Amino acid sequence: MNTQELMDTARTMVADDKGLLAMDESNTSCDKRFAKWGISQTEEALRAYRELIVTTPGLGECVSGAILYDETIRQNKKDGSPFVKAITNAGIIPGIKVDTGAKDMAAHPGEKTTEGWTDCAPAWPNTIKWARALPSGAR
Repeated sequence: MNTQELMDTARTMVADDKGLLAMDESNTSCDKRFAKWGISQTEEALRAYRELIVTTPGLGECVSGAILYDETIRQNKKDGSPFVKAITNAGIIPGIKVDTGAKDMAAHPGEKTTEGWTDCAPAWPNTIKWARALPSGAR
């Protein structure tokens, strides 16, 4: 992606008072939520839940970008069409969460860092969410 494409993507994502949809919840986190609600923690239940979100009528009227979990970006609707197609058809820019969680930082006891950036392939979407965990006493 060149600088102009990056600037165009950023402008589109903040235009018209729209927001970003963070649907990058991991399977583990989603399974915990489902268990609390008494919903079976199956691959199909996760897929159906995510399809409900990406096919929400009028979603593109309020959302300009969606951050997806690695599995979600590869999933399809029940009819076989990709979630990403449903999102882009709604005028929403898909993105992906690439960090794999907080890990101990080498040579810095008590410090955490995130990993995952190097696993990005050229085929990823135009937007990438990268999170960095900081300890509560950080300055």
